[in-house]
Amino acid sequence: VQLQASGGGLVQAGGSLRVSCAVSGSSLFNAMGWYRQAPGKQRELVAAITSGGMTNYADSVKGRFTASRDNAKNTMYLQMNSLRPEDTAVYYCAAEDYGLEYWGQGTQVTVSS
Repeated sequence: VQLQASGGGLVQAGGSLRVSCAVSGSSLFNAMGWYRQAPGKQRELVAAITSGGMTNYADSVKGRFTASRDNAKNTMYLQMNSLRPEDTAVYYCAAEDYGLEYWGQGTQVTVSS
């Protein structure tokens, strides 16, 4: 099983970006999510999404970020709007399945002020 994150980049504050997480070797897992880790900080959960489409967001991104999934494409997305410099981090996708965790390699998102 592999999770491949992509779509990161450099964007100005107020801009938008969409990152993707393609899953290979398995269909999308029931519990999936996006995490991020900024320099010198701990990794934090940004958004979680279930196979039924239920979502949960960190307070800092509510109303700005939207997690979604396309089962046909075996891909999960994170649409990020109204980006702020404090959103700068490496974004990781992850999945949990019967106690096993799977992680993507991360994609860098940098928001300039």
